[in-house]
Order: sequence, then structure tokens, then C-alpha cells
Amino acid sequence: MSERSLMKPSAIMAVGTVSSRITGVLRDITMTAALGFFLVSDAFSLGNSLPTMIYILVIGGALNAVFIPQLVRKMQEDSDDGKAYADRLITITGIALLALSVLAVVLAPLIVDLYTPSDYPQKEFDLAVAFARLCLPQIFFYGVYAMLSQVLNSRGKFGAPMFAPIANNVVAIATFLLFIIIAGTSAAADGILTTDQVLLLGVGTTLGVVAQAVILLPVLSRSGYMWRPRFDWRGHGLGKAGTLAMWTIGLVLVNQLTYLVITRLATQANVNAAAAGEVAAGLTTYQKAHLVFMLPHSVITVSIVTALLPALSRVAHAGKLSQVGRDVSGAMRLVSFFVIPITAVLFVAGIGIAVLLFGYGAATTEQAELLGFVISIFMLGLVPFTLFYVLLRGYYALEDTRTPFMITVIFSIVLLVILVPLFSSVEGGGTQIAFIALCYSISYWVGLVIAWVVLARKVRGMESVKTLWSITRMFMAGIFAVAIMLLTSRQFNNLSIGVGEGVDYSNKGTVLIRLIIVSFVGIVSYLIAAWILRVREINIAQRVIAQKINHKVHT
Repeated sequence: MSERSLMKPSAIMAVGTVSSRITGVLRDITMTAALGFFLVSDAFSLGNSLPTMIYILVIGGALNAVFIPQLVRKMQEDSDDGKAYADRLITITGIALLALSVLAVVLAPLIVDLYTPSDYPQKEFDLAVAFARLCLPQIFFYGVYAMLSQVLNSRGKFGAPMFAPIANNVVAIATFLLFIIIAGTSAAADGILTTDQVLLLGVGTTLGVVAQAVILLPVLSRSGYMWRPRFDWRGHGLGKAGTLAMWTIGLVLVNQLTYLVITRLATQANVNAAAAGEVAAGLTTYQKAHLVFMLPHSVITVSIVTALLPALSRVAHAGKLSQVGRDVSGAMRLVSFFVIPITAVLFVAGIGIAVLLFGYGAATTEQAELLGFVISIFMLGLVPFTLFYVLLRGYYALEDTRTPFMITVIFSIVLLVILVPLFSSVEGGGTQIAFIALCYSISYWVGLVIAWVVLARKVRGMESVKTLWSITRMFMAGIFAVAIMLLTSRQFNNLSIGVGEGVDYSNKGTVLIRLIIVSFVGIVSYLIAAWILRVREINIAQRVIAQKINHKVHT
């Protein structure tokens, strides 16, 4: 599959992803406006994050890595295009999800205790448990959404799963706005929430996840698939899927154990900041910075790779390993071309972006500034994170889930070996959160190198020299763009305009002007440098954009 052919289905998904991400950012803006970055906000962030973490830990990773390759195979081999297989897999997974959701609600206090430090204040602990019990039923609906999305993807319907999260975000936005109307923006800073306010936040966010899953049902029906419960599980290939899933579950387990440590340390950072009377920065700060970190990856990489994986699985099934390598390498070069300039812009303009997005309501300007600093540090790991994601899809197409597990163990150990011993030596609050982001970035560079070398050996070639040289030239263009943006920023500082040392971040109009100009200069600088360095992907991008414009003009 060529880079150009990847762009066609990716364009639809990118529109859906961009729309869902925009509403997702609005959701997080309203959340921070309602709760800020205080300890109360961390309690909500933890309670609302647990369903996602538990779902991914127990079932989600296995579904994403195993369901599509196996379903594509069954669509090719079975006379019913894999319908019966999908029925069985959805039935058994749905039962497991329901049981898991009930068990998680019962064990909520124990789960919250795992993710919080030993000196976590009792009031915030009880609040986190209350939020967790209201939010943990989301596990079931996250699973339903994932299963229905995979069935749609396997049938070539990529758009609806990308648009469905918009419904979730709209419900959540309405919930936070209603909270602001009822409780105001001072409730979080005061650290006191009433029972009704807790119910509003917990139930409202859970209803958003329900909407995200249910909205796919009519789309699935129109695609020609109607789910029918089937309990004849033996002898129909589910055992192979389960075997493949075991390594993926192990991989996710390692990731979640690592994230457990990160969560405990992030909540500890905010406890330390509160004790020292410093600006609040903890788990919510980490999560919002990671949200911005994930935006380019979600819009660009996920869109391209979601379109790539079904075709990649068919190529691998046909035994064309060299083609698998070429397809993965092409995807790596394509996503790098788009991700690197965004990385450069976010690295330079992280503080301005954070102030514009999250400096409202209960969130103070100082809290948003710290968040922006963490965003800039996270950008050091965006490229290896996205390339590692592409490489993993190559392994999954080969139905190899063991190797990704081993690689994940290695770079998780690297992360923890650096992070845990040195965390307490760093000042509390924002500095400790930035240190977590730095260690996170370093670990993905290690994982990228290992994953690339091992996959190249498995497929007997990945155009590694060509890909590495192409990405290196993109990095050179990105570094040039960073230098030009920094020079532009310095000129703003000399003119006392924009956001720099000694400049008032509270003037959001000035921040916006500065951000627009610096970002524009950065993108143009990157494109000029890429053209001078003869980066081939710039020509592909030009052709795709021209095709899209011509298509819109004629339609």
C-alpha cells in the first residue's frame, strides 16, 4: 500500500478524528475551568481515568491488537464473511466486560488505593472513590464501542468510529458547564464538593461514554451486520485469538503497571505542592499535557495506521513479508513528515497554547504556565512514540504479540529505573511532573530503536537506510524551524509583545497573536527546509492536497 493510497481513507478518518479531538479539547477546557488543577481535580481525574485504565488493562489492548487481524482472516476464509466469528467474539467479550464492570465497582476503594500515595489526604481519597464508583460502569461501554468500531473497520467503514466520541464529548461539556453554573469556579479551590455535585460530575461523564457506544448501532446495521448472541465458542478459532491476546494482555499489563507508578507519583507531586504552598500541579496537569501530546498522534498517526492495518494483515497473511516492511516504512516516513513540524511548534509554543486552552475559570494562569512547560518537555518524545506505534502495527499484522511485549518490558524498565530513584530529588509540583514527562520521552526512544531493529530482521528488510535518512532530513528541517521560531519569539520579546520572560500571560489576546505568528513562521520554515533538503514526502502531501481541492471544487 503506497503513501498516497493510505491518504484516501485516512482523510475521512482525519476529519472525524479532528472533530472529536476538537470537542475533546473543549471538554478538557471546560473541565479545568470547572475544577482547575487542585487536589479535587486530581481526585476526579483519577476516578474518571480508572475505567479506561482497567478496560485497556484487561480487554482493550487484546481487542485492538487481535480482533482486526483475526476478523480480516475470517472474512477471507469463512463463507459468511466472518459474521459468525464476530458474533461469538462480541458475545464472549461483552459478558466479560459486564462482569469486569461490576467487580470494579465493588472493589473501587482498593483500586483507588493502588493509584494514590500513602500520604494522600483522606478527604480526597474518599472523593476519588465516589467518582470511581460512578465512572467504573464506563468499562462496559468502552468495550462495546471498541468492538463495534473494529467490526466497522474490518468492513471498510472507518468514519463513524472516529465521529462517535463527539457525542461523548458534547455530553461531558454540558456536564462541566452545568457544574460551573451550579457550583461556580471556587468549589475546587475550596476543596469541598456536595453529594449532588459529585453525582453530577460522575453520572454526566458516564452518560457521555454510553452515548459514544450506542450511536454506532444504527451505523453497524446499515453496514449489513446485525449482531446475534452466540454461545458456541468451542472449535471456531477463538482459542487462537485468545493465545495471541495473552501476550498483548501482558504488554498492556506492563504499560498499566508503569502508568500506576506514574499516577502515584503525579498525585504525590500535587500533595507536595500543596504542602509547600506552591502552584498546584499533579495528575490533572500530567493528563492535560499528555492530551496535547497525543493530539498530533491521534489525528495523523492513528488515522493513517487504522487504514493501513487491515490491508497490512492481508499482505502478511499472503506471506509477502518484504511488502509488509515497505508498507510500514512508508507509513513511518509519512507520519514523520506531519508530526515533526507539529512537534517543533508545540515545543516552542507550549506555554502559550496551555494558557490559551486551560487558563480559565478555576484554573489560574500560573497553573496553565506550568502545564505548558510540561507540554514542551513531552514533545521530546512525540516522534519516537508515533513511530513506535506504527512499528507495533507491523508486529500485529504478523500476528506476533510476544515481541512487542518483550520490547515494552525493556523500555518500561528503563523509564522506572530513571524515574523512581530520582523523582524525590526533584522539587515538587510542576518540576516533578516535567521530570515524569522527560523520563517518558527517553523510554520511547529506547523502545523505538529496539522495535525497529527487530522488525527489520523479521521481515527481512524495511528500507531502513532510506527511511532513517528521510526522517533525519525531516529532523533537520524541524530543528531549523525551531531556531526560526525562537528568533521570532526573541523579536517579540524585544518589542515587549507576546509571551516571554517578564510578559503578562493573562493577556490572552496578545498570547494568541504571538502564537499564530510564531506557529506560521515555524510551519513555513519547516516546509522551506524540507524542500531544500529534498524530502520526498512534501511532494506527496502537495499532490494529495491538490486532489482534495480539485475534488471539492468539482463537487
